[in-house]
This record gives sequence, C-alpha cells and structure tokens, in this order.
Amino acid sequence: MSRRWIFRPTRRFFVLGCLLVLSPGLSVAEKNGDPTGASPELTETQIQCRQLVDKGLEYLAKEGQSDAGTFSDKVGPGVTALALTAAMKNGRDVNDPMVAKGLDALEGFIKPDGGIYGSGRLKNYETCVAMVCFAQANQSGKYTETLQRAKEFVTGVQLDGANRDPSDPWYGGVGYGGPGRPDLSNTGYFIEALRAAKSEPSDPAIKKALAFVSRCQNLDSEHNDTEFASKVNDGGFYYEIPTTKIDPSTSEERFTADGGLRSYGSMSYTGLKSMIFAGLTSDDPRVKAAVQWVTDHYDVKNNPGMGSAGLYYYYHTFAAGLSAADIESLKTTDGTTHDWKADLVDELASRQNEDGSWSNDNSRWFESDKNLATAFSLMALSYCR
Repeated sequence: MSRRWIFRPTRRFFVLGCLLVLSPGLSVAEKNGDPTGASPELTETQIQCRQLVDKGLEYLAKEGQSDAGTFSDKVGPGVTALALTAAMKNGRDVNDPMVAKGLDALEGFIKPDGGIYGSGRLKNYETCVAMVCFAQANQSGKYTETLQRAKEFVTGVQLDGANRDPSDPWYGGVGYGGPGRPDLSNTGYFIEALRAAKSEPSDPAIKKALAFVSRCQNLDSEHNDTEFASKVNDGGFYYEIPTTKIDPSTSEERFTADGGLRSYGSMSYTGLKSMIFAGLTSDDPRVKAAVQWVTDHYDVKNNPGMGSAGLYYYYHTFAAGLSAADIESLKTTDGTTHDWKADLVDELASRQNEDGSWSNDNSRWFESDKNLATAFSLMALSYCR
C-alpha cells in the first residue's frame, strides 16, 4: 500500500452519514455547526452522495414503511432495525416521522427475556441489529436499560466456556438463534452490538468472539489452530468452520480441491471490521493479512468470490470495514490508487432504481427485497460523507 494508514481505536464507530440531511429552514453550514452560515465547499462525491441518500430515504419513507411503522416485517424486525439505523446514520434523528414511527414499532419486539426478535428463529441476529439501532437513537438515554438487557440476552447465547472448551473451533462464536452452528456474520453483528452498548474490547464476551473470528481467517498463525488455517492462507475470511469431514466436490464455491475454505468479500470485510472493534491494531498480523486481502481483491462491482450474491451486504461491510480501519485509499497490484468512497458512490449511483431504492436481481439472502438492499446501500453511503 502506498499510503500510511492508522487506527483510532477509541473513535466511535457510528459515523454520522455521508452528509447531514437538511431539515427545512437549515442551511448546510448550520447543520454542520457553522454559525456564520458560510456554506462549505462540497466535493463532487459529497454532492452525489447526498443526492443518493435523499432519494433512498424518500423511498423508505414513502414506499418502504408499512402503516405499522415496520419494513418488510414478514421476515421479522431485522430489516426494520437496519432501515432505521441507515436513516439515523445519514442524519435523521428520533423526531423524524419515519424514524419515530419505526422505533415505536421496533419497541414492540422487545421480549421479557431481553431479546428483541420476532419468531425466535433469528433471535440473535435480530437482537443485535436492533441493539445497534436503539444505540443510535439513545441520545436521551431512553434505551439504556433495553440495551443492557439485550446485551445480557445475546451474551447468553454465545458459545463460551459454559458449553464449549476454548480449544473448540466454535468457541466464542454466535449463530442465528441458539446453541447451533455459529458463523462469522452473526458473530460480527454480535461484536458490533456489544460495542454499541458501550462494551469495551476488554469485555470477556468480545474477547471470546475474537477467538472465533480469528479461526475464521485463512491465516496460518497461533490464532487459528484449525485444519483449514494453512490450506488457503491468503488472509481473507470464510463464513463458518465445519466440524465434520468435508467433501470438496459438494461446493466449488465454498471449498478448494484440498478441502480448504475459500475466502470471500463480505466475510473478509466483516472480519477486518470485527477485529478492529475487538481492539486489534494495524500492527497485528491478523489485521495486516486482512488488509492485504482486501487490497488484492478490491472490487466495487462484485462481492469477491460470490459475484452478485449478497452484493449489498458486501457494500455495507466494504465501507464499514475500510472506515473502521481508517483507510482512505488502496493501491492495487496494477499500480492504481483507488479512492474507495468515490468508487462506491459512483457504483451505487449506477445501481439506484428510479424510485430511489436499490435491489438485487440475485435473490439470494433476500436481497431482492428493496427495503433490505436500500438499507444496506444507505449504511454504506453513510461512510462516504
């Protein structure tokens, strides 16, 4: 890499959107805290980003939200939490009609056990994304108790010393809902949710989760003692850790010919982000290897290793991971230096629908749903201010 990049591990990772969305009667300068009223000079990327965000938020408010305040509630409260988080990360506050109505609806999913979920099938995932949402809306302290109880709930479903030995490859991980197979996506949401609830990297639950994250990295090191560590060894990340014998012929997408686990984009950025949230710095070999992988596989048109599958989730993890690492640009092997924010804004501009939404023709992981794809896009844009 050609530029020096640093970490600021104490910085809050909830970055306020790409540009603050204007409220009636307020100028850009006033929203940015400039009492003189002098409008700052905006870059072309910032102007384009604001336009995309405005259209996307308008879609969510007018077309995406139900009369009950939810978004795509047939799949539970997860999309509602993501959409509201996206709106708030782009400058909408709790008094915004869409946000206020949505928060009221999301409160209806708070359970007596402290979880925030629908049917229970996805109770960890739904609780974690709801925690991030409520933390974003908690300036008044209204949701402090809710967040604490939710934290106790999700740490209660983590695979830790109570049911797994630290030598177990699943130790520290979290799955969708219970004691079953953990995965990197859910564990990444788990770490982010705990940080949102003001847990520090020293929190035992985050340390345990980091152990699982490290075992999901294709890196032959002291932190990954699984049989897969040396088979690919490219620094990227995979979704889950198999504990039964692998037949590589069953999935060329997932496995190499010798039974290694292929790295792919959305998981590699999730891994990078999660390691930083868990307190690792730029000097850690795991972080260095992850940064090298994302540099070698830089792409804003595809989810590397997965093509169009999970593309909008990829855009979110791409932006969140690079932002967490304080990386402003990447120099790829062909000598090109990429301003990832400008590249991402341009790509999302080319993909935005006429109605302001985004959607994926590849329906895998529910991304054909406009609310979900739009929420992921807006969250990605919130890092491109």
